[in-house]
Amino acid sequence: MEIIERILDRVPAWPLRRHSPVVTVLRLDGIIGHIRGLRRGLSLSSQAAAIDKAFRPRNLAAVALSVNSPGGSAVQSALIAKRIRDLADENDIPVIAFAEDIAASGGYWLACAGDEIYANESSIIGSIGVVSGGFGFTELIKKMGVERRLHTTGDNKAMLDPFTPEKPADVEHLKSLQREIHETFTEMVRARRGERLNGPDKDIFSGAFWTGRKALEMGLIDGIGDLRSVMRARFGERVRLRPVGAQRPLWRQRFGIAERSSSGFDFAYTENLAADVLAAIEERLIWNRFGL
Repeated sequence: MEIIERILDRVPAWPLRRHSPVVTVLRLDGIIGHIRGLRRGLSLSSQAAAIDKAFRPRNLAAVALSVNSPGGSAVQSALIAKRIRDLADENDIPVIAFAEDIAASGGYWLACAGDEIYANESSIIGSIGVVSGGFGFTELIKKMGVERRLHTTGDNKAMLDPFTPEKPADVEHLKSLQREIHETFTEMVRARRGERLNGPDKDIFSGAFWTGRKALEMGLIDGIGDLRSVMRARFGERVRLRPVGAQRPLWRQRFGIAERSSSGFDFAYTENLAADVLAAIEERLIWNRFGL
């Protein structure tokens, strides 16, 4: 498929389209990070080919990012955003981000890869913070009569184990890690948004989130608008919007399941079903944090 696209890019276009500006549309939709089971999150490994492809066409005027993500992995957010920025700088191509339902936490990190950010008035924007959640099962296993046996080398190897009582020192260590990540996130937003930010740091970097209308007042975005309208207003009605994305095998696009064995039994599906269900629950909880 990619070879065909490269050939078509070199075939002379119709006269009216030959000089029409091209805007590639890179869709960044979903939880960021490696999700368990059959579900796939946004990661550099899953998006690298699509990102490279977005900067490849002739007559490229801009790359548009269509962001719809409540966040996830800080590392994968940073890696994806950096790859986009590296290619934008190397090719001297503007990148314009468009938030859909939500660009929060790591989703906002991705949006900041854009030179400009647009959103709907009701989009959820922000959540510049770090969160870590889990459960404690110490009382549950005690009531069930279960004995926890844990053997480690290293005093901190079992830190934050959910089946042992929480230790204040472990919690403080976790918070110190969160502060470092939050500082990195904050520095990135300051570097990308600069003087456009409008409001006290204690509000902007508190982890709170706002509608697109309020985010515009705070300088977190540059305008209210949708991708097609903004691109047509900027590059003319003949602008060609060209979606790019990671290619999946045709059978997977059609059926949305894993490969089957030669016997016809889907071992991968069976083995990963439980993990997939848990991942779906975790994913739903992340979206629910923002009322979506």
